[in-house]
Amino acid sequence: MQPHRHKNMQMVIQLSISIKTMSNIICLKGVDGMQTENEKELSRDFKRPIVIRALRRSNIRKKIAEYLFEISPSCSYTSEIAYNVKTTPTNVIGAIRGMGTRYKEEESLLYLDIVEEQKTGKNMKLYSLTPFGKEVIQDYNRRA
Repeated sequence: MQPHRHKNMQMVIQLSISIKTMSNIICLKGVDGMQTENEKELSRDFKRPIVIRALRRSNIRKKIAEYLFEISPSCSYTSEIAYNVKTTPTNVIGAIRGMGTRYKEEESLLYLDIVEEQKTGKNMKLYSLTPFGKEVIQDYNRRA
């Protein structure tokens, strides 16, 4: 491995650790166990650049978020999302929930609070965009 790549990898690992640490600090619950509105706003402001980075790093994540934005407030299931964004259901699951090293859990749409999961009685999971996800996609599209 080349020296500059090793240094870059160390910086990425340190940044990832810092992001997790800051996220844990910011997302601490209030005294009554509920997150206050100020804490939620702070958490969202902190997450926004991380979310933008995650969307830029994965075209599949971005396409899924944009598709869910288009059909909002409706929900969709994995294979329907895959069909509409022209990928496989496995890639959709990876982008939404995280899967191994290809789709890191801390960059997944669920973890970043862009997408929410709703379970139906038939053991089927539906996905929709969260209000925070809608804000992020609107901002992202304005900048693009």
